[in-house]
Amino acid sequence: MSMFRLLLLFLFIFLSGSISVYSQQKKYSEKELLKLYNEAIHNLHNGFNEKSLIQSRSLLNHAILSKNDNITARAYNIIAANFDNLTEPEKALFYYKKSLIYAENANNYELQNWIYNNLGNIYCFDKKQYEKGIDYYLKSLEFSKVDKDTTQIVFTKLNIAWAYFDIGKFKEGQPYLDFVNKHHEEYDDKNSILTILHMLNGMYYGNINNNTKAEFNFKKAIENGVKYDEKSDLSYAHQEYAKFLSKNGRFEEAYKNLTAYNKIADDFDDEERMRKANVAGINLEVDEYKREIDKIEVQSKQKEKQFHSEKERNKKIITIMLSLFIVSIILFYFFYQNTKLKQKNRIKNIQNKIHQNIINASIDGQENERKKIALFLHDTISASLSSAGMHLNVFLSQHSIVTDEIVKTKFILDETHDKVRDLSHDLLPTLLVRFGLLYALDDLCEKNSNSTLHFEYVNSVSIKNRYNEKFETRIYFIISELLNNIIKHSDANKAQVLLTENKDGLYIQINDNGKGFDINEFNFVEGFGLNQIKARINNMNGHFDVKSKKNQGTSIKIKVPI
Repeated sequence: MSMFRLLLLFLFIFLSGSISVYSQQKKYSEKELLKLYNEAIHNLHNGFNEKSLIQSRSLLNHAILSKNDNITARAYNIIAANFDNLTEPEKALFYYKKSLIYAENANNYELQNWIYNNLGNIYCFDKKQYEKGIDYYLKSLEFSKVDKDTTQIVFTKLNIAWAYFDIGKFKEGQPYLDFVNKHHEEYDDKNSILTILHMLNGMYYGNINNNTKAEFNFKKAIENGVKYDEKSDLSYAHQEYAKFLSKNGRFEEAYKNLTAYNKIADDFDDEERMRKANVAGINLEVDEYKREIDKIEVQSKQKEKQFHSEKERNKKIITIMLSLFIVSIILFYFFYQNTKLKQKNRIKNIQNKIHQNIINASIDGQENERKKIALFLHDTISASLSSAGMHLNVFLSQHSIVTDEIVKTKFILDETHDKVRDLSHDLLPTLLVRFGLLYALDDLCEKNSNSTLHFEYVNSVSIKNRYNEKFETRIYFIISELLNNIIKHSDANKAQVLLTENKDGLYIQINDNGKGFDINEFNFVEGFGLNQIKARINNMNGHFDVKSKKNQGTSIKIKVPI
């Protein structure tokens, strides 16, 4: 009970510490954050940059405190867009990249699409790093497709075509321009891109020297720029038209268009200076504003660090106590499992011994039965058949007239006698009984050799050596079974049986140059081939080893004590 009370006390301290850190400043709800976001966006779109910057800074502060990556990304994006409007590309670039980090964390594909497009604009048209800018446009295009924003696809492809045309890569930009020409009417309901679209078509036709179409498109670009009051796009149209006219020797018209371009550009410069002056007038200078924004992040991280520090301090004691409790449980569990495992291993060892004894008894029984049957066939059945044959021969010698039935009977009797004798020899070879293992193995290799497979018998042991009868019988039938495996399964044309002997025992090695097999896929426990042989060798306290690889033959080594 006292331990339980102590745990409750630590939990109370932990929760109190957590609340004390974050009760210092009120967190905004999602609804409040979105309201502040919409106000900042409204002021941005209406050209009130100073108000938008103040609101977006406040939005950023509360979004970071609320750990809302999505709103944090949007706040940074508004700040970047304001600096973009104030023609401060370096500051805009800095905050667009900040926004991108949080947008990726929030999986906001729509915002990532806008940011990559704006980054492309800065690198292409402010920094003149076109290759890098085009890379950002292509990333924006990927997110437009994921977000199924068909309108943004048209705008981004227009920007890519413009960037390629600016650096003279008309062939690379043409597919993007063709797409916009085909689809812009479906998505550009405000005709906001007509000026630039006609300008790009004019640039393209001018490049391929189709001056008629180029002239038509440049004039349409200027007409639409005036009609829809697109001053920025109109200035670009005048500039590119002036280049086209100058290229074709129409210098007076080129000068007029260049003058129109310069007038619009000067007006823009004046407006830009006024916007910057307004911002500076309320103490929102660009560098100072950047420092304040960075300060918000630093303070947020410091508060979060303080929170985690207190949290960790309060958790340490609980963690130690819980760790001790868990460690004791783990130790008890391992002790229990170790005891259980030992008991399981003892049972398994007993089962293995029982299984081995069953196999040994089965092998001994088979060998005894084999010997009994062979002796019975040889001493009883074969002797009886021989006796019957002898009496029949005496009968035939005493009678000159012999019926067909008698002749057939004699033939059947002789054939049966031969089969019984062969069966008796297979069960217990006569050569093995009379002359021993070494003679019998030589004969076995000779019998199994033929025109397609030759068994070589290499014996370094004296041929007169004899071993225990039971030992010789077991070794003989083990080798006989291994030779049968070579004949049936190996596809070999050469095989070798080697015998050596020393004080440790008898060494037998059987090799073939057949197709072999993957030893890792072989299981001694299953089947009734090599596993039975292994069991026999184990029963003799010997060692059995198989080495084989596919298409590299097989080598079997046997070592048995004599």
